[in-house]
Amino acid sequence: MRGHCLCGAVSFEIDLPPEACVNCHCESCRRQCSAPMTTYIAVLDDHWRWTGTPPKLFRSSPGVERTFCATCGTPVSFRSHRMSGTMHFYVAAMEEPEAFCPTLNVAVEERLSWLKLADDLPSHLGPDYTKT
Repeated sequence: MRGHCLCGAVSFEIDLPPEACVNCHCESCRRQCSAPMTTYIAVLDDHWRWTGTPPKLFRSSPGVERTFCATCGTPVSFRSHRMSGTMHFYVAAMEEPEAFCPTLNVAVEERLSWLKLADDLPSHLGPDYTKT
């Protein structure tokens, strides 16, 4: 499956299926995407590749790298050293976002108080979904 930024300069492919699909409520993801929450898929490093212009990299905090398009600014992915060997791509950047259905809410302690969840998904404190 393919994904890309708004202008199409940054593009990538992933091999299905992803390891996980998660809604994240942490402040860092919200700020990067300017959204009340984000949804991402986890893809093992040998199961994805850049196919267009590689994105710019921003180290948002110790051990966390976030990528975005240098032309249009679209957030594309993030990587946490705590979840090494995995790239996390934002579902909104995928060409077929409906193909991915979240199975978990993470960092729920940072959820905005006015965002009401009615999805009945399990919830996890903190952004590291691998501990569940």
